[in-house]
Amino acid sequence: MGGMITGNHTPWTHFILVGFADHPELRRVLFVVFLFCYLFTLTGNFLLILLTVADAALHTPMYFFLRNLSFLEISYTSVTLPKILATLLSEKEDISFLGCATQMYFLLFLGGTECYLLAAMAYDRYVAICHPLRYPLLMNRRVYTGLAAASWLTNLLVLMGHVAAIFTLPFCGSKEINHFFCDLPPVVKLACGDTHGTEIAILLVALFFVLLPFALILASYMRIITTILGMPSAEGRQKTFSTCSAHLLGVTLFYGAACAMYLKPKASHLPHGDKVFALLYSVVTPMLNPLIYSLRNKEVKEALRRLTQKVCSGTQGF
Repeated sequence: MGGMITGNHTPWTHFILVGFADHPELRRVLFVVFLFCYLFTLTGNFLLILLTVADAALHTPMYFFLRNLSFLEISYTSVTLPKILATLLSEKEDISFLGCATQMYFLLFLGGTECYLLAAMAYDRYVAICHPLRYPLLMNRRVYTGLAAASWLTNLLVLMGHVAAIFTLPFCGSKEINHFFCDLPPVVKLACGDTHGTEIAILLVALFFVLLPFALILASYMRIITTILGMPSAEGRQKTFSTCSAHLLGVTLFYGAACAMYLKPKASHLPHGDKVFALLYSVVTPMLNPLIYSLRNKEVKEALRRLTQKVCSGTQGF
C-alpha cells in the first residue's frame, strides 16, 4: 500500500498524527509520563511472565492464561507507545501510509486476541468454581493450550483483510489524524465518499471480536455468581469470589473503554473523548494489569517472595 489516488488527487504517502497539537507546551511532561507508563508496563508484565514460568506452584491453567495476557500487553503497548514517545521527543508527527496500516492491524489483532483470551480466562474460572472436581479433566493441558492458541489465531487473517479494505478507501482532503496513533475511527473519518459499507463492516467485526467474547464472559460469570451465592458460608463465598475478582476488574477496564470506542456510530465520535478511551485501553489497562492480578493474589505474592529469597541467597553465595 503506497497511498491512494482519487480523481485528480496525488497519491498519499503518509498521515500526520496531531493528537498532541492542542497542548504543545506539555510535550516534555507527556514524554516523561508515557515513558514511565511504558517502562512500568514492560517491567510489571515481564515480572509476571518470569514468576509464572519460574515457580512450579504457578504452573496451572489460570497462570498460563495470565502469562499469555502479560505477553499480549507488552506487545500491545509496544505497537503504540514507542511511536508516541518518538513523536513527543522529535515533534515529527508524520507516519507512513504503510506504517499506519501496520499499526492499525496489530492494534486490532492484539485487541481482538485480548477479548478472546479474557473469555478463555472466564471459562477457566467457571470450571474451577462450578465444577471443581472435574477441573483437572475439563481444563487439561490440551484444552487450555487450545483455548490460548484459538485466541491468538481466530482473528489473524480476518483483520488483515479488514484493514486492507479500509486502506483501499479513497482518501482526500486533510491528512491529519486527530489522534495519538492510527486507530480505526479517526482514520475512517478521513475517507472520501460513502463509507457506510465500511462502517457496517467495522460494526460486524466489533460484534464478533468484542461482543461475542463478552457474551461468553457474561454467561460464565452468571454461572459463577449463582454458584457462589449458593455456598453455605460467607467465608467460602468471599474466598471463592476473590479468585476471580481480579479478572472481573480487568474485563471491566478493557471492555468499558473498547465498547465506548468501537461500538458507537461514526457521528457520535468526539476527538477528545476518543483519545481518553484510547489511552484507557492501550496504555492504562496494560500498565495496571500486573497490579490487578498480583496485589490481592497470595499465590503470586508467595512466588515473588520465593524468587526474591532465591536471588538473595544466590547473591550471598558470591
